[in-house]
Amino acid sequence: MNFVKKIRNFIHWESAPKPDPELLPDLYSHLKPFQFPLILTVMTMLIGTLGYVLIDNMSVLDAIYQTGITFTTVGFGEMAPISEAGRIFTITLIIAGFATFSSAVGILINALNSGEIGTVMKERRMLYKIARLKNHFVLCYHNDYTIEVSKQLRENHIPFVVIDPREDMESIALKYKYPQYLQAEPHTEETMLKAHLSSAKGLITLSSSIADNIALIASVRLFEKEHLLPRPYYVISAAENMSDVEKLKKLGADTVVSPTKLTAQRVSAMAARPDMENLLEEFLYKSDTPLDMVDVFIPKYSWLVLKKLKETHLREITNVSVVGVTRKDGKFSAMPTGDVLVTSECRLLLVGTQKGIHLTKELIQKRIKPDEFKYV
Repeated sequence: MNFVKKIRNFIHWESAPKPDPELLPDLYSHLKPFQFPLILTVMTMLIGTLGYVLIDNMSVLDAIYQTGITFTTVGFGEMAPISEAGRIFTITLIIAGFATFSSAVGILINALNSGEIGTVMKERRMLYKIARLKNHFVLCYHNDYTIEVSKQLRENHIPFVVIDPREDMESIALKYKYPQYLQAEPHTEETMLKAHLSSAKGLITLSSSIADNIALIASVRLFEKEHLLPRPYYVISAAENMSDVEKLKKLGADTVVSPTKLTAQRVSAMAARPDMENLLEEFLYKSDTPLDMVDVFIPKYSWLVLKKLKETHLREITNVSVVGVTRKDGKFSAMPTGDVLVTSECRLLLVGTQKGIHLTKELIQKRIKPDEFKYV
């Protein structure tokens, strides 16, 4: 075993994550109907073997074989001459075997028709799939918003799990192509464990009921404290009016979306500046566009700290532009000049290609100024 472990460590072999066994639905309780025919089969085989040994003095192996072909009504004939008492015993054994197999088949068909075993097996497979997810989002409550959000996440290759308590969740998941889903109440601790929330990036609750959103946000923040997670979840919620928006933010939601406000802003933007709105629709809202806009955090150890924007030369190296700076105190500066200082724990709003932004993120994380910047 130690040799195998050394080989696995050498080739960096990692086993696939598995869900907590306590979270898996109990399968063995659904197999209890099979206990009786199994016990009856073993007892019949045992009685048949002892009968042939005692009645016709067969060897144990011959008795087991004779019992097997007789019990299953295969009819290969006799292993050795059988006495009259042995033949009567054989007839009894054939009838017992036929009765045992008939009852076993009936119990098997009844158990499969109930669908309970199939449901349990599907849930177990789903929990194994969810346990392999990392940096995924948990979408709570199926509705029109969830359908559209799941489409966007799927197009951007972001993993997600949809949770809803309704009974037809399996058919809903099949219809709307939810790869991972759970039929459960989202706010319970057991459901959060099944959704592998400890490895999730965040949670999105888009219920039309403000009470559901409140209960879920409170449960998630409590889950964080009880399990001592290294980082807080990014929680996104929805609310119909502005008073509910403020309530959800105070309870712990990072972002609260108001469909009414978003619709009003979009319509007014289209009315005032239709060309600009079309430009945003073309370059920022489409998933297949090469242009992207990202807010990037500057850590304390980054080599960019206390450098002027023009000294970073990000535009020359990565072809990415800094269009906004958010200070640590939350103050935002739009279209900063080259003399603006990059401070510790600020955030840079970047616009550029996806490849350029990815490269910029890697360069920002370095502690020492990269070599490629020394010749600019």
